[in-house]
Amino acid sequence: MIFYDYWRSSAAFRVRICLSLKGLSVERRFVSLLRGEQMGAVYRSKNPQALVPALELDDGSVLTQSLAIIEYLESAFPRPALIPADPILAARARAVALSIACDIHPLGNLRVAEYLGRELQLGHDRVAAWRRHWIASGMTALEAMIAPAPFCLGAEPTIADACLAPQIYSAERFGVSLAAFPRIRAVAEVYAAHPAIVAAHPSAQPDAAQTAPAP
Repeated sequence: MIFYDYWRSSAAFRVRICLSLKGLSVERRFVSLLRGEQMGAVYRSKNPQALVPALELDDGSVLTQSLAIIEYLESAFPRPALIPADPILAARARAVALSIACDIHPLGNLRVAEYLGRELQLGHDRVAAWRRHWIASGMTALEAMIAPAPFCLGAEPTIADACLAPQIYSAERFGVSLAAFPRIRAVAEVYAAHPAIVAAHPSAQPDAAQTAPAP
């Protein structure tokens, strides 16, 4: 399998966590969002949305959208399970994942920030305030949705944790304090010591040192 990745992409970070938890080795190809490599014809032929990540399977099939890729990995490589067997817990895990991937992350990603600055002429401070508002709002809801013991929904990491860890990284990156979120702080401490999550962290990626700081 070939994984098209970018070190600071929250969506790619989610998939890296799942690959790491499942002990899967993949070929890595790095797509620099800051250099606009995602817009090139070769990559767009694989992912018409021009987003990362993408996962190319051995038969040439290409999967896009981080949660769809994670669901594929869960079906193809079911151990360890990242979606609980209990249907209620499975729904709750997916709800946490979707609230992050659909309701928080898209409002602050690079292409949205660039549009706010370039097209709507919002200055850096106002774009930063936009990001902080939506992250804090989303984190407030997540605080009530999780019950760390020690992970989001119990003793083992799930798809919820694969999404929450990158969102915590984004919160810290954009200056959103976790002081008001004791449950989220608790799982953040667990993530910081978990080998699979540490290995997937942006700072540990080979392309991190080759990339200029993101705006």
